[in-house]
Order: sequence, then structure tokens, then C-alpha cells
Amino acid sequence: MSDGAIAKLTSIGTGENLLGIILDMQPGKGDFTYMIVTQADLTSSAKGFSVSTIPASTWAIFTCVGPLPGSIQSVFGRIFQEWFPATGYEHSGAPELEVYPPGDTMAEDYRCEVWIPIVKK
Repeated sequence: MSDGAIAKLTSIGTGENLLGIILDMQPGKGDFTYMIVTQADLTSSAKGFSVSTIPASTWAIFTCVGPLPGSIQSVFGRIFQEWFPATGYEHSGAPELEVYPPGDTMAEDYRCEVWIPIVKK
């Protein structure tokens, strides 16, 4: 935020949400690539930014309520410790999405989403 990158992303975006994209998750190692992105028209000026396409996937969508980062960390923990073991699904290996609508991310009623790419076992 301090270098103006978020404001620039918002200015070229076609939607109001920012997204966190988790790529290349390495189970057991804790290593991954994290990008802050916006949906953009590929004809827009994206000077200084990378342009990528997220592949179509089937997603399990989970709502997070509460101040960040605690609320989203809690949801991720529950997804992997409770939801996956209790369902007939597994992670597809595609990128995970965090959807951040505008608002006070520190508010008790802030709502965001975690999108997990899934496939049937």
C-alpha cells in the first residue's frame, strides 16, 4: 500500500474486489507464491504488473467473518483439518483465491471469501 501499488491495481481493475492468489503450494514445506491481484481487461494498461490467467476450476467457497488476518487463517485451518477429511473432495492443485471486498479489514463484521479448487476423490 505504501508504494501506491494497491491504488494502481484498483485503478486498472474491472471489479471492486482485490484477490490474493496462492500459487505453487508445497505441502509440508510451507513455501508458496502469493500475489495480490485484480480482475482486469487485458487491453488495460498494466505497466509494472504481470498479467496471468487463472484456470477454470470447481471451487469450494468459504466465508470468513472478522478482522484479518486471524479470521482467514482460522478458516484455512478448518478447511484443511475439518472440511477436506469430512468430504469426498481433495485439492485439485490449482491456485487458491482469497476474495477481499472493499471495507475495513480490521472490523468484527468484515466479510471475505476463500475459494479452494477441488476435485472428487
